[in-house]
Formats: sequence, structure tokens, C-alpha cells
Amino acid sequence: MTRDPGPTPPSERIVSLDALRGLALLGILLINVWVFAMPEQTLLNPTVYGDFTGANYWAWAVSHVFGQNKFITLFSALFGAGILLFIESKEEKGQDALRLHYRRTAILIAIGLMHAYLLWYGDILVAYGVTALVVVAFRDLEPRKLAGVGVVFLLFLPVVELLVAATIGGDAIASQWEPARAAIEQQVATYRSGWFEQLDHRVPSSLDRQTTGYINQSFWQVGGTMLIGMALYRWGVLTGERSTALYRKLVALGVVGLAITVAGVVYIEANEWSAGAALYWRQFIYVGSFPLAGGYLGLVMLYARRRPNGPVTRGLAAVGRTAFTNYLLQTVIATTVFYGHGFGLFGSVSRVEQLGFVAAVWAAQIVLSVLWLRRYRFGPVEWVWRTLTYGERQPMRTTE
Repeated sequence: MTRDPGPTPPSERIVSLDALRGLALLGILLINVWVFAMPEQTLLNPTVYGDFTGANYWAWAVSHVFGQNKFITLFSALFGAGILLFIESKEEKGQDALRLHYRRTAILIAIGLMHAYLLWYGDILVAYGVTALVVVAFRDLEPRKLAGVGVVFLLFLPVVELLVAATIGGDAIASQWEPARAAIEQQVATYRSGWFEQLDHRVPSSLDRQTTGYINQSFWQVGGTMLIGMALYRWGVLTGERSTALYRKLVALGVVGLAITVAGVVYIEANEWSAGAALYWRQFIYVGSFPLAGGYLGLVMLYARRRPNGPVTRGLAAVGRTAFTNYLLQTVIATTVFYGHGFGLFGSVSRVEQLGFVAAVWAAQIVLSVLWLRRYRFGPVEWVWRTLTYGERQPMRTTE
């Protein structure tokens, strides 16, 4: 192992872990595109805006079943694993790992704040950064205890929401579930306008997500998933060290998650998309996401083990190695296409067309990531992040 005090060089990276991160990053866009291209209320209730019949319904259904809450779950688990990977690497090199962790996390939060308030209210970086400051305190727990604390975190949301559903019912979310038509139309007009006009929605929405939204939801879900990811890392699951049989079991578990998610769609359809049924439907989404994310984990590990140098593995790993850059690049591309300071297509792109946009971005990001890493060690944002973390310029070109 290298004793270089800087970042982990490409030769020592875990390809399967990078490939898994790349899949998660690409998959997140399947859901993020909804709120890039349409009012944010469609994330909670997809029936409130746009055509929801025929091919557009099936475009939503496929994205929902295979993507909603699944890839962000996988990404959060990998972020948790990354915390331990970073700290262990720095400790091995005799560095002050905790100080470097806090420093890099503060930089992450700063970038996230700029991302949220200048570009897109759906930012996840701030939530990740703040949560990382908390979960690092659990780093010395053995894997079983890490997983146990993670499960306790994760139980908070369904317990609270089921209590609300049983006591208050649909009235608790009625205003969010069925927003006023005027509010929807105003949001469409706002994002078809210029950058300054968009601040009227972006700033309060970002603030809400980073305060009450974070305390009531994101902290528990993100924190719990990060802790599970830390346990999986310690168990060797995320690094591809476990048996083929274990990863096959995870794939089988993914089928269970798929069935739970599909059952949720059947349930909400049977209840005619009512607010009263929505709180229960959310539990199908939430619970089903974890086993299905595990299924994706198993598939990637099995494939990477079989084809470690195959084009799919290398393509996903390249995206994973430049995930920070690619996450922000997705925002830049999407806001340019959909917002008024760009092409102004907000609210006018069907769900089928949104899938076409996603596919185009995927193709571009895979190709660009592979080509970029032929000449450079890191993505451009990763390079800035590392340079600021270590307080000195990091070598960028592969020949440096």
C-alpha cells in the first residue's frame, strides 16, 4: 500500500465499489429528472401534473418501481462506506484522519449550499455532509452494532408516518398531495423565467429541505442508510470480498423488494390515488427500496467479478470515480435544458421524453468519464475537493 499522504491513487481503487457508485449515480437521474422537468410536487404525487396515461404512465411506473428511493439508498450506503474507507486510509498513513474528515465534509457542505441555492433545490450534498458529521461518531462500533443503530434510525420514518396515518389520516398531507392548481402553474411560470425569478422558489424550497425536511426525514433515512453502508463495508460486502453465493442471495432479495414496490403501485391504484392511502403507499416505497438496492449491489458485484475489465464494468467505474463531478454535471445539463435561463422546456416535456433525456445524459457521462480518466486522475470537482481538503495542489494528470 502507498504511504503517499494524498488521495488514494487509481491503482489502489476498488473497481467493483466504483462501478456500484457509478450505477447509483446514473440511476438517481431517473427520479431527479421528474423535479428537474416538472413541479416538485410530482415527486410526492405523480398525478398532479402532466399526462399520466398510456406510455407516459408506464414511463413513470418503470422509473418508480426500479428507481424511486432505490439508487439514492445505494448511494447513501456507499457514502457511509466511503467515510470509513477515507478514515482508515488516512490513519494507515499516520495522518489526523478525523480532522481531514471534518475538513472535507465542510467543503462538501459548502459546495452543496452553492449547488442548492444557485442551481437546484433538490441538492443532497448538504444533507450528506451534515449527516456525515454525526455518523462518524459511530465509526468504532463493530459491524453488527453499526447495522443495529442504522436500523433504529431507519425505523423512525415508517413508525411516525404510520402513526400519522392511523390517527390523522390523509388530512395530514392533503395540501402537499393535492396542491392548488395556482401554485403548480406559478412554479411552472417561475422555472420558465430567468435565473433571478427562480430564486423565489429555489431559496425557500432549499431552506425547507435543509431545516424541517432534514430534521423530520432526511437525517433519519440518510443517516440510517450510511450506518448500514458502514457495516456492509466492514463485512466486506461492498468491496466484493464475500462469496458468490452471498451476492446471489442479495439478487434474490432484490426480487422481494421489487414485489413490495409493485404491490405498492397496485395498492395506491386500487385506492384511486387518495391522500389517505398515500401515507401507507409511502411505506411500500420505503421498505421495498432496501432489498431492491441490495439486489443491485449483488448484480454489480457478480458482474464485476465475472467481467472486471469488461466495458460495462469500466464504464460504470469511470462514472463512479467521477461521481461528484457527474452529479453536478447532471444539474447543469438538466437546468440548462429545462429552466428559463436555458431552453425553457420546464413543464412541457412528457415522461417518455424525460426517459430519452436520461438515456442521452447517461451515454454522454459514461463516454466523457472514460475519456477524461485516460488523461486525468480525478474528475475536476473531485480534484478541487481533494486540493482543498489536503491544503495543497494535487497532481491532476495521470503522468504527474
